[in-house]
Amino acid sequence: MISFLRGTVAHVGLSTAVIDLNGAGMSVFATPQTLSHLKTGSEAKLFTSMIVREDSLTLFGFADDDEREVFDVLLSVSGVGPRLALAVLAVHEPEAIRVAAHTGDSKTFTKVPGIGPKVAGRIVLELAGKLVPHGTGTGTAPVAAANAEWKPQVVAAMTSLGWSEKDANGSIDKAMADSPELVDAGNVAQILRATLRWLGQDGARAGNRVGSRG
Repeated sequence: MISFLRGTVAHVGLSTAVIDLNGAGMSVFATPQTLSHLKTGSEAKLFTSMIVREDSLTLFGFADDDEREVFDVLLSVSGVGPRLALAVLAVHEPEAIRVAAHTGDSKTFTKVPGIGPKVAGRIVLELAGKLVPHGTGTGTAPVAAANAEWKPQVVAAMTSLGWSEKDANGSIDKAMADSPELVDAGNVAQILRATLRWLGQDGARAGNRVGSRG
């Protein structure tokens, strides 16, 4: 089992990154937030979870061990695969997921594109007792950036999740109209999560997606 990767970032794509480990390139799937903090040519460390199937070995990477733990526990829910578990972490921070699971708040999970009330109910039912809140948030430290710097990153993250560039731009603008303080801070991860939560408020908005990622 590969617990973590430490090496030079060789490539950052829309949904994956390649980490150079002394000449061997390891491809890792990750959330848009995690990918946004990786810079080509810089050293990085990702905690990893390996999914073994008959025809493939797939690595999923996380910024910290708490994200990986929540990911692994989400996989224990029937019907929740690695892509959907990663989507949950793209919308909610680990502590928010822990609190929702602990309190039986299924509405938190319906804010994730692709999760309806039935699946959300099953998630809180099967996670009962498995995730306990730490009592503190696990947010990423704010990174100040001008609109011209953060918006392309958020749009790229949205398109990697299946939205068209046009719909991504429109959704970001509408979501940020409700959260001007996030615009001022320019934190890519927080803006992305807020936009995805805004989209999740109304199931009809998910129909704007041009594709689906399981």
